[in-house]
Amino acid sequence: MRINQILKSKGLKPRSYRKQGKITIIETNDGKYIYKEGKLNSQILNYLKSRSFDYLPIFLNNENDPYQLETYINDLNIPSEQKILDLIKLVSLLHSKTTHYKEIDLDYYAQIYDDLDNNLNYLYLYYTDLITLIETKIYMSPSEQLLARNISKIYDTIATTKQKLDHWHEHIKEKRKERRVVLHNNLKLEHFRQSDMPYLISWDKAKIGSPVFDIYKLYQNHCLDFDFETILKEYENNYPLQRDEKELLFILISMPDLINFQHSEYQNCQTISKMIDKIYKTELLTSPKKSKNSAKQ
Repeated sequence: MRINQILKSKGLKPRSYRKQGKITIIETNDGKYIYKEGKLNSQILNYLKSRSFDYLPIFLNNENDPYQLETYINDLNIPSEQKILDLIKLVSLLHSKTTHYKEIDLDYYAQIYDDLDNNLNYLYLYYTDLITLIETKIYMSPSEQLLARNISKIYDTIATTKQKLDHWHEHIKEKRKERRVVLHNNLKLEHFRQSDMPYLISWDKAKIGSPVFDIYKLYQNHCLDFDFETILKEYENNYPLQRDEKELLFILISMPDLINFQHSEYQNCQTISKMIDKIYKTELLTSPKKSKNSAKQ
């Protein structure tokens, strides 16, 4: 067995194995370890060490190994609301310690604008075709009725996001430097451990990029689970976003999800309901004036 050979080469004697998704949890006489297929980005790991960011597992594999073998980190039982704030504090520290600036050419932001604009156009056409098909039916399913009742909100969100995108591009198109950081690039609560100190695990998707994309990924994974106004405020207390970065973040999180009717009717209703909830929640986060007006009424 390959894992046995790897463990033997590290001087480890396995006592038990437990498969959990893509990882294997291994108990040995010396402690617990995690095994996962896939190569790590050793350049980023070395860069993190050079910046004194030590809040990650100890990796036992070599740079060119096509697998990951790391120490298992026990997780304290703390409330998820506290845990997400601890996570975002650690992310702000990661970004702060790895901040640098890169020169960019004229086409860089133009390409981002074109990609996002094309995505919004596609969403509009997709939902237009979908609602046109639904409205030809004599009897709509519950999920189709749910989508039909909310289609105007989806259209309004697409139009508003396009306006935000145009405003962002007008502001950013002459910029010649971009702030970049190490991105964990797979932020979710299950990839954070609070033990003797906080840890981020699962680094196989790490890369260099704008800090916006870590926040965006976290939002996509947990936007309906937590109060993101508080989370974003906690992040910016330690690492304030620049104006254009925050505008881009709000554009990204405002884009409606793509709905596919490929599951059971119950699952379709759940998916559409969550998408609509996300649209309204995102609107409150990205339009504080609207949030205050709603509170007064």
